[in-house]
Amino acid sequence: MAAQRELITVGLLVRLEARTGREEEVEGFVRKALTLVQDEPDTIVWFGVRLGPSTFAIFDAFPNEAGREAHLQGAVASALGERGDELLSAPPTIEKFDILAARLPALAATGAD
Repeated sequence: MAAQRELITVGLLVRLEARTGREEEVEGFVRKALTLVQDEPDTIVWFGVRLGPSTFAIFDAFPNEAGREAHLQGAVASALGERGDELLSAPPTIEKFDILAARLPALAATGAD
Protein backbone atom coordinates (compact mmCIF):
# COMPACT_ATOMS: atom_id res chain seq x y z
CA MET A 1 0.00 0.00 0.00
CA ALA A 2 1.25 3.46 -0.80
CA ALA A 3 0.55 4.71 2.74
CA GLN A 4 2.93 2.09 4.17
CA ARG A 5 5.81 3.69 2.30
CA GLU A 6 5.12 7.09 3.84
CA LEU A 7 6.92 8.29 6.91
CA ILE A 8 5.00 7.62 10.10
CA THR A 9 4.70 10.74 12.22
CA VAL A 10 2.04 10.20 14.90
CA GLY A 11 0.72 7.43 17.10
CA LEU A 12 -1.59 6.33 19.86
CA LEU A 13 -1.13 4.38 23.06
CA VAL A 14 -4.46 3.15 24.42
CA ARG A 15 -4.39 1.52 27.85
CA LEU A 16 -7.20 -0.83 28.86
CA GLU A 17 -7.77 -2.02 32.41
CA ALA A 18 -9.97 -5.13 32.59
CA ARG A 19 -12.71 -5.54 35.17
CA THR A 20 -11.95 -8.25 37.69
CA GLY A 21 -12.85 -11.58 36.11
CA ARG A 22 -12.98 -10.13 32.58
CA GLU A 23 -9.26 -10.34 31.79
CA GLU A 24 -9.55 -13.18 29.28
CA GLU A 25 -12.46 -11.45 27.53
CA VAL A 26 -10.39 -8.28 27.19
CA GLU A 27 -7.50 -10.32 25.81
CA GLY A 28 -9.87 -11.84 23.27
CA PHE A 29 -11.21 -8.42 22.37
CA VAL A 30 -7.70 -7.09 21.75
CA ARG A 31 -6.77 -10.12 19.65
CA LYS A 32 -9.92 -9.76 17.52
CA ALA A 33 -9.44 -6.00 17.15
CA LEU A 34 -6.61 -6.69 14.72
CA THR A 35 -9.16 -7.80 12.13
CA LEU A 36 -10.96 -4.47 12.52
CA VAL A 37 -7.91 -2.43 11.49
CA GLN A 38 -6.94 -4.54 8.48
CA ASP A 39 -8.87 -2.24 6.11
CA GLU A 40 -7.48 1.01 7.53
CA PRO A 41 -4.84 2.08 4.98
CA ASP A 42 -3.32 4.71 7.29
CA THR A 43 -2.86 2.37 10.26
CA ILE A 44 0.76 1.55 9.42
CA VAL A 45 1.60 -0.42 12.55
CA TRP A 46 -0.72 -1.89 15.15
CA PHE A 47 0.12 -3.91 18.24
CA GLY A 48 -2.18 -5.33 20.89
CA VAL A 49 -0.24 -6.14 24.07
CA ARG A 50 -0.73 -7.38 27.60
CA LEU A 51 1.17 -5.29 30.13
CA GLY A 52 0.12 -7.17 33.24
CA PRO A 53 -2.54 -9.51 34.63
CA SER A 54 -5.38 -7.07 33.95
CA THR A 55 -3.70 -4.31 31.94
CA PHE A 56 -3.69 -4.28 28.14
CA ALA A 57 -2.68 -1.73 25.55
CA ILE A 58 -2.97 -0.97 21.88
CA PHE A 59 -0.07 0.81 20.21
CA ASP A 60 -0.52 2.07 16.67
CA ALA A 61 1.08 4.57 14.29
CA PHE A 62 0.00 6.64 11.31
CA PRO A 63 1.52 8.76 8.55
CA ASN A 64 -0.35 11.90 9.64
CA GLU A 65 -2.97 13.40 11.92
CA ALA A 66 -5.78 12.63 9.46
CA GLY A 67 -4.95 8.91 9.61
CA ARG A 68 -4.86 8.97 13.39
CA GLU A 69 -8.20 10.76 13.62
CA ALA A 70 -9.78 8.37 11.11
CA HIS A 71 -8.64 5.47 13.29
CA LEU A 72 -10.11 7.13 16.39
CA GLN A 73 -13.45 7.23 14.57
CA GLY A 74 -13.06 3.67 13.25
CA ALA A 75 -14.21 0.17 14.06
CA VAL A 76 -12.02 -0.49 17.12
CA ALA A 77 -13.16 2.72 18.81
CA SER A 78 -16.76 1.82 18.00
CA ALA A 79 -16.36 -1.68 19.42
CA LEU A 80 -14.77 -0.27 22.58
CA GLY A 81 -17.69 2.12 22.89
CA GLU A 82 -20.12 -0.79 22.69
CA ARG A 83 -18.33 -3.18 25.07
CA GLY A 84 -16.12 -0.97 27.21
CA ASP A 85 -18.50 -0.60 30.15
CA GLU A 86 -18.91 -4.35 30.54
CA LEU A 87 -15.23 -5.28 30.03
CA LEU A 88 -13.22 -2.40 31.48
CA SER A 89 -12.91 -1.08 35.02
CA ALA A 90 -12.38 2.48 33.70
CA PRO A 91 -12.59 4.24 30.36
CA PRO A 92 -9.60 3.61 28.07
CA THR A 93 -6.69 6.00 28.53
CA ILE A 94 -5.76 7.41 25.12
CA GLU A 95 -2.38 9.07 24.72
CA LYS A 96 -1.48 10.79 21.46
CA PHE A 97 2.20 11.17 20.62
CA ASP A 98 4.56 12.29 17.89
CA ILE A 99 6.98 9.74 16.46
CA LEU A 100 10.55 11.02 16.44
CA ALA A 101 12.22 7.96 14.91
CA ALA A 102 11.15 4.52 13.72
CA ARG A 103 12.46 1.38 12.12
CA LEU A 104 10.05 -0.66 10.04
CA PRO A 105 10.72 -3.75 7.94
CA ALA A 106 11.60 -3.07 4.32
CA LEU A 107 8.49 -4.00 2.37
CA ALA A 108 10.33 -4.44 -0.91
CA ALA A 109 12.50 -7.16 0.65
CA THR A 110 9.43 -9.16 1.67
CA GLY A 111 7.60 -8.74 -1.61
CA ALA A 112 4.70 -7.03 0.20
CA ASP A 113 3.16 -3.82 -1.06
